[in-house]
Amino acid sequence: MTMDVDFSTLATHGPDGARRLELALDGMTCAACIFEIESALKSIPDLTTARVNYGDRRLSLEWTAPTFDFSIVSERLRRMGYRARPFERESGERAERETSRRLLRCLAVAAFASVNVMMLSEAVWLGGDMDATTRDFFHGVSALIALPAAAFAGQPFFASAFAALRAHRLNIDVPISLGVLLSLAMSVYETLTHAPHAYFDSATMLLAFLLLARYLDCAMRRKTRAVAANLAALRAPAACRLGADGAQSYVPLAALAPGDHALVRPGERIPADGVVLSGDSSLDESLVTGETRRRSVGAGDTVYAGAMNFDGALTICVLAAAGGSLIDEIERLLDKATAARSRYRRLADRVARLYAPLVHLAALCTALAWLLAGASLHDALTTAIAVLIVTCPCALALAVPAVQVAASGALFRAGVLLNSADALERLAEIDTVVFDKTGTLTTPEPRVANAQEIEPELLMLAARLAHSSRHPLARAVAREYPRAAPLEGAREEQGAGVVAIVDGIEARLGDPCFCGVERDCAAAARDESSVIAFRHGERSAALVVRQTLRRGARDAIDALTRRGLRIIILSGDRTAPVEAAARALDVAEWRGAMKPADKVARLEALRAQERKVLMIGDGVNDAPALAAAHVSLSPIDAAQIAQAAADAVFLGEELAPIVTTVDAARRAHALMRQNLALSLLYNAVAAPLAMAGLLTPLIAALAMSSSSLIVTLNASRAGRVSAARELEGARARSPRTDGPNGSGRAGDESRDARRVEEEEGIAA
Repeated sequence: MTMDVDFSTLATHGPDGARRLELALDGMTCAACIFEIESALKSIPDLTTARVNYGDRRLSLEWTAPTFDFSIVSERLRRMGYRARPFERESGERAERETSRRLLRCLAVAAFASVNVMMLSEAVWLGGDMDATTRDFFHGVSALIALPAAAFAGQPFFASAFAALRAHRLNIDVPISLGVLLSLAMSVYETLTHAPHAYFDSATMLLAFLLLARYLDCAMRRKTRAVAANLAALRAPAACRLGADGAQSYVPLAALAPGDHALVRPGERIPADGVVLSGDSSLDESLVTGETRRRSVGAGDTVYAGAMNFDGALTICVLAAAGGSLIDEIERLLDKATAARSRYRRLADRVARLYAPLVHLAALCTALAWLLAGASLHDALTTAIAVLIVTCPCALALAVPAVQVAASGALFRAGVLLNSADALERLAEIDTVVFDKTGTLTTPEPRVANAQEIEPELLMLAARLAHSSRHPLARAVAREYPRAAPLEGAREEQGAGVVAIVDGIEARLGDPCFCGVERDCAAAARDESSVIAFRHGERSAALVVRQTLRRGARDAIDALTRRGLRIIILSGDRTAPVEAAARALDVAEWRGAMKPADKVARLEALRAQERKVLMIGDGVNDAPALAAAHVSLSPIDAAQIAQAAADAVFLGEELAPIVTTVDAARRAHALMRQNLALSLLYNAVAAPLAMAGLLTPLIAALAMSSSSLIVTLNASRAGRVSAARELEGARARSPRTDGPNGSGRAGDESRDARRVEEEEGIAA
């Protein structure tokens, strides 16, 4: 699509009267391009906002003037060498996936060529008595490998450099391409003139190292793109709109308007925020609010888009349609926070704006100085090439990615998966940890908290009866014996419970009144718990159902506190269970009943206090806070949108991986700083030597490779990540349980093992 197209016709109108347009940009090579694009566009009159999101190559524009001339934006982007097109998430993901595959193919070719050319070069270096014919043969074979490999593997850099030069600008790919092409050309010349040295190895190694860094950057951006795709999955595909005469018609969500009536059947998602006009049902709003307990709704109750309807049909009056619902607010907060985080990431790339002109200037000045000093053109050009090669940013480019790769692999073995390329750097800077409660500090599924106090035979019978019900509380009871066989002849009475005949005696599970044990259940009930009753003849039990704290949660909180971190709990759950969890974990700062925007506001307040916050959450309602925090983690059983928004995901039910991640990040950050210092020291020493003519291109390539090797070896120390064994020792020494009120999951493993044996006998 050409730049002559007037994309302004695709702009949308905001509630404040502003017009907004999102474009995808082709031609961005590094985060330094963000500064160039935004600086050029912000000077355009009447354009109020020009923001580039490096994660998905998206340019967001905003203007209010009705006479705004969009052709000025088009012309300015064209002059800078960028091609704009309408932003579409699906096509952008396809393009990014193809780019990732292309970089991987180029990396494979460059790595193959580097290994083979280096083997041939070593034979020349070490073969002191090698005759000229054999040496020329080795150089010729190196040329046959390096030239086609560089032509293929260098395409990402050559194409970018050519586009930049055609637009009369410089980017980081220009000196890279120049160094590669000049070293190849000089190597071919040296081979044809039977010279003792050639530099094919330096060109292929340069390409291999830089392609590795670019591939890692591309992989990080693809993780960012997954956020929007997961959010879109929460929306209803269409809505059943009711006409004035009651006629039903399926329409796109964009066709819904405030005041419309919509029918939501069981098994469908609520299409828009609204109020129930008629019908009764129960909704799972965990994806929206974080509350796992189903909410019963009826006429007059407010419902939110994205909630799943279970029991009955509902007729709702739309209050906020597409663009104004709670799920849309979450998406806007997520986009805003993601864009802010990308601005943080580009701080590390700002030096790239100075790299290209400085390297060219240094090489040019070196060549001119040697020519003025009376050197030949060959010697001056050889010295300039040595400057270009020795100042190649391989060591600088590897200083951080090499540590990330080593630490990421070690964390993977420890049960932690990193989503973001710079997560380790930000994790090392944290001084505050903010936890969500539901599904994060607690187990994602409720359990019977007082299971140890109930006779095993009675609990097993209740679990078998519970397998015949779909009620959330019954499923919590069934979870105590997940492989137990359901009782034959069991029937469920809607809204009351389940009943069956066992050994000629009636067994009931459900509401206390239905079971006739109101007094026992009233004594067992707590504000933060739900109670389900069971009675079999004269025997009865009150089963207290609630989410229990994850195993080892208290030990993990204690370990984080010992590391000097401030602990806060922010939850969308009710105040009573949040307070109970905070009291059990000895956490002084906590708040409950918080909406997504409230969490983001609290994080922004902490940022204003210059606090570096690690946010840990698991629900869709946590996604904006996860993205807005300085860095974020999510458990593996979290909602997909939370996993995509988080910088890292940890496996298992325990919180010990969080402590391991913090320790690994601090170690990795120290190694990153050491690598940066080593690479800067290398450039400070090697560049002047090359400019003085004391380094040939071969020695320059060796020096560049040695600096990269030193950086890589130092980075490998990040791979020695040890698990938080102090937590294992703490659990072994202490019989303390982790339940919110002191009754927790101690002894679960041995009890569950016994249950497996019992269930096998029952199932048989």
